[in-house]
Amino acid sequence: MENSAAISTRSKTLLAEIGYAFREERLLREALTHKSYSNEHPETASVHNERLEFLGDAVLDMVVSQLIFLDYPRLPEGELTRIRAEVVSEPALAAVARQMAIGDYLWLGRGEERSGGRQKESLIANAVEALLGAIYLDGGLESVRLVVDRFFAAAIEKAFCRKSGIDYKTRLQEVLQARQGSPPAYRLVRAEGPDHDRTYTIEVLHGGRSIGAGSGVTKKAASQQAARQALAALGE
Repeated sequence: MENSAAISTRSKTLLAEIGYAFREERLLREALTHKSYSNEHPETASVHNERLEFLGDAVLDMVVSQLIFLDYPRLPEGELTRIRAEVVSEPALAAVARQMAIGDYLWLGRGEERSGGRQKESLIANAVEALLGAIYLDGGLESVRLVVDRFFAAAIEKAFCRKSGIDYKTRLQEVLQARQGSPPAYRLVRAEGPDHDRTYTIEVLHGGRSIGAGSGVTKKAASQQAARQALAALGE
């Protein structure tokens, strides 16, 4: 493997993308080292990312479970389970990996390199889990939560809308357009708590008056709850 200075320079873009600075860079190197590279370079790369992948899988389940539990307080266990399963699935993880461009930073053996390992869905999905495991060891659960909230919040909301069959914001817009001929507007009322544990309150307005409000750990979730309350008030 290249020397530490080269690795540090090589990974700066990835670190900027994920928004986390490692205290122990060896954990980052381990998370990005595939077994194929370790097998080919036993003298310099004695570890690979499979153990971190195991840890990251558990940590991701925990953080996503917490986010959807807090974000959707009315959903039953079955819905929460289905949303989590979709968000932590291999295709969803691979989509996050592509967003991070994590494949560009992996240390792969020659065979994996030739066979397109940097774009292989299973490989890059596993690398995301390994990266989260490394962040957990380096900075704790709250550091993981910040990264997960940044990269998985949109997937959580989409899974909620798709699995529940309800997109309250879209439904509210349809109702108001049909009844009044104009869409609603959303306003941030307040944001409370530290950056790693923030709660947002959103108000939905129509015709200059408040017709609903909601809270959540993301603005999107708070908006969905506000729209849901407005639909209930409108008898929808």
